[in-house]
Amino acid sequence: MFGAVVVGIGTAGWVRMRDMLAPLPGSAAEKLTVRGFISRRSLDTQQGVSPVSVEEAVSREDIHVAFICTENVSHEDNVRTFLQAGKHVCVEYPMTINYKAAVELWDIAQEKGVILHEEHIELLTEDYKELKKEVEGKILQEGTLHFTGGALKPGFGFPAFSGIARLTWLVELFGELSATAATMEEDSANNYSKMTAKLMTSENRPLTWIEERGPGLPRAKNINFVFDSGTLTKIPPAPTGAVGLFMQDLILFSAKVVGQVSPEELQKEKSRILHCLKLAERIQQLCQS
Repeated sequence: MFGAVVVGIGTAGWVRMRDMLAPLPGSAAEKLTVRGFISRRSLDTQQGVSPVSVEEAVSREDIHVAFICTENVSHEDNVRTFLQAGKHVCVEYPMTINYKAAVELWDIAQEKGVILHEEHIELLTEDYKELKKEVEGKILQEGTLHFTGGALKPGFGFPAFSGIARLTWLVELFGELSATAATMEEDSANNYSKMTAKLMTSENRPLTWIEERGPGLPRAKNINFVFDSGTLTKIPPAPTGAVGLFMQDLILFSAKVVGQVSPEELQKEKSRILHCLKLAERIQQLCQS
């Protein structure tokens, strides 16, 4: 069994504990057992799990795994702390809000011989899987992905990082991308922001990614993908999956920890994550130049 600690008891941290306490029977997630949680707040026992300090968690030999579920700006420090202590780490996306730091963290993980896993539940959703099937084999001419959502709290980083789930969709659907231009509109008095990034596929097909946030904006992904064979303007409807998204991610992470995922798969995922982080950083630079 691998003992685990959850860092940050917001919604994601709470779900992580719940899923480890009742893992999917027969899955790799049964190999994890939750030993404690770390919170900046003074909390009593949660779901029967006791609080521990960072110092205790990194030094305890019965804790092998850390789940980092804090706000984005503190991911890097927390990941680094646990990797350097030789613990496997699962971190909510984005792993860092800095490409160079992400490369360093992968290097530490490699040196320590532990798993570093960045959660990407957006690739596990049924609507994404349907969209992927719909796009398969079609030749893109041009496309737009316009995300809207409520205003972000502080600590989430620049929109290219806080919204990296959408960028990940585009990279998974259309391959590696380059950023050619990007702009940022902001109205801080009204907590409104709109980032527009112009991207290019390796076949020189243009893609536009818009990340728009403000009070009262509905949470939605609007697409317009033009292919040689027609246009896709709606994400295909999909049934709800039988297994929750965080549980699916927990099973994937656990499978890596117990050695059930091939080195080729691990390398492919690492390459995609680093590509997206590098792209996010480039978009931020373009917006600020």
